[in-house]
Amino acid sequence: FLLLMFSGFFLIVCLHVSGFLSGALNSWLRNVPHAPESIVVYRDGVGDGQLQALLDHEISELVSYLENEDSSSSTLTFIVVKKRINTRFFLKHNRRLGNPAPGTVVDMMVTREQWYDFYIVSQSSTVGTVTPTHYNVIYDTVCLDPDTVQRLTYKLCHMYYNLPGIIRVPAPCHYAHKLAYLVGQSLHDQPSSLLANSLYYL
Repeated sequence: FLLLMFSGFFLIVCLHVSGFLSGALNSWLRNVPHAPESIVVYRDGVGDGQLQALLDHEISELVSYLENEDSSSSTLTFIVVKKRINTRFFLKHNRRLGNPAPGTVVDMMVTREQWYDFYIVSQSSTVGTVTPTHYNVIYDTVCLDPDTVQRLTYKLCHMYYNLPGIIRVPAPCHYAHKLAYLVGQSLHDQPSSLLANSLYYL
């Protein structure tokens, strides 16, 4: 898991749930004397057909954990991040088509009526067609307005410390990928707890 404090929110990316949330909250409480008011989860690697399974298993486990702990007052937002999509957007300028500017948000017309979803073009591209990232908010008790969720998500794309520019997904997602790759390919074991507060895997 990864945690960041950003604009008063506690951000966590998890691949398995309550154990990681417990560790992240313990780390939070070592630095802040009270539980976070809001928890925002960015979940990567999930297809459209798995959304109901997320609601039935991962989200219900997170909600149950928060209800049984001292952090029961914390509200939760769960956002699914999808990179492998075929959708492309173009901007018409002087009778020519080009890539949209970084920070472009599309949340109408091409989104689904039954979903709370949106697209963000995070990066610029001078060669080829830029690929947006699709976000789907599938659980929300924080009740942030869509503009705030979109701004928070886009700003997190600027917070990857190994690159001075903007990355395609929120930084916690990319950190989680880096850590999982290092553990799976090289360490083959649980990393030392002494390294938990450093970005040693970059």
